[in-house]
Amino acid sequence: MTTPLRTLLARRLDGALDAIAALREQLDEIEVLIETLHRTAATGGIIATCGNGGSAAEALHLAEELVGRYRSDRAPLRALCLNADPTALTCIANDFGFSEIFARQVRGLLRRGDCLVVFSTSGRSENLLRALTAARELGVVTIGLLGRDGGDALRLCTHALVVSANDSAHIQEAHQVLMHFVCESFEASVVAVKAGSEGSAVPE
Repeated sequence: MTTPLRTLLARRLDGALDAIAALREQLDEIEVLIETLHRTAATGGIIATCGNGGSAAEALHLAEELVGRYRSDRAPLRALCLNADPTALTCIANDFGFSEIFARQVRGLLRRGDCLVVFSTSGRSENLLRALTAARELGVVTIGLLGRDGGDALRLCTHALVVSANDSAHIQEAHQVLMHFVCESFEASVVAVKAGSEGSAVPE
């Protein structure tokens, strides 16, 4: 028997599956993103993450998986989430405005050789755009996990993956899968990067 709830659940599931399945068409871009993160780790750089709302939760999730672990024991990676410290966020927002909450941390914490990963379903949040701009000025590599058409963030990212869905939840569901790809790749040691010498690889 078809009920309104059953119809809703089926529609939401179909949307999530479509967004995730579309990632198959962007495997080249995904591989570049992952290789970039491995290169950052191999050279001792920091992988910093940030986002707003649900995307903030995904940014936090990625950073903690890299410092901790996903499935297998390995050395911790240098990662931090810029939306993890409420004292820093409220201090910066109070003194400099909400639009500066990430950019000021980027300027204070990151340097050339580091990587900033931004999660955004729209690519239009001012605090993320300012963070990306600050990162570019410092020579920090920027990665965007974006949605819809990528917004203004797309042109500020060194590398980006745009989930072309229009529903924020479905975009975040695809971003979650991408995040797990990243974690899996570090623990599977399947990526070889050039970091200082030809063919050097990220240790397990």
